[in-house]
Amino acid sequence: MEESLAGEFLRFSANKLRQLAQRIDVCLGGLNDEQIWARGSDNQNAIGNLALHLCGNLRQWIGAGVAGKPDIRVRDREFSARGEISVVELRERLKSTVEDTAGILEGLPVDQLARRIEVQGYTITVLEAIYSVVEHFGQHTGQILFATKMLTGGDLGFYGHLSRSAHGEKTP
Repeated sequence: MEESLAGEFLRFSANKLRQLAQRIDVCLGGLNDEQIWARGSDNQNAIGNLALHLCGNLRQWIGAGVAGKPDIRVRDREFSARGEISVVELRERLKSTVEDTAGILEGLPVDQLARRIEVQGYTITVLEAIYSVVEHFGQHTGQILFATKMLTGGDLGFYGHLSRSAHGEKTP
């Protein structure tokens, strides 16, 4: 892979994780603890569970799988939590985990993208791991955004700049 393209992939991946985490943070900041841990039924995940799950996934796939840090993830705990973690702590965990992950990606030598690693029983390249993690993060971010809109009835405003044309008119 051309080095400049590989470097762009790493930068974009780090920045995309930060962008998505900021959107989750907006959601967490607009909800109370009860809303963050609300479930429609036992087979659904609360926003809090999804935030914990994203942190665990980043630490396991990028921290441990790519950077070689100890894999301390206990995945079942991400889903069994029922409100014992405050919104303030969730926000801080997500922010610090994403920043750690982004730092790993930004510092990764591009020649490491083709290196094969094993994560959760999958043997994949570092590039595949990064792509999977960013995709996974995006999917759960969408769930969190949707749940937040359902809980608040409000618009989160992330695409407000698209609602008007250059002349101040509403788009069709």
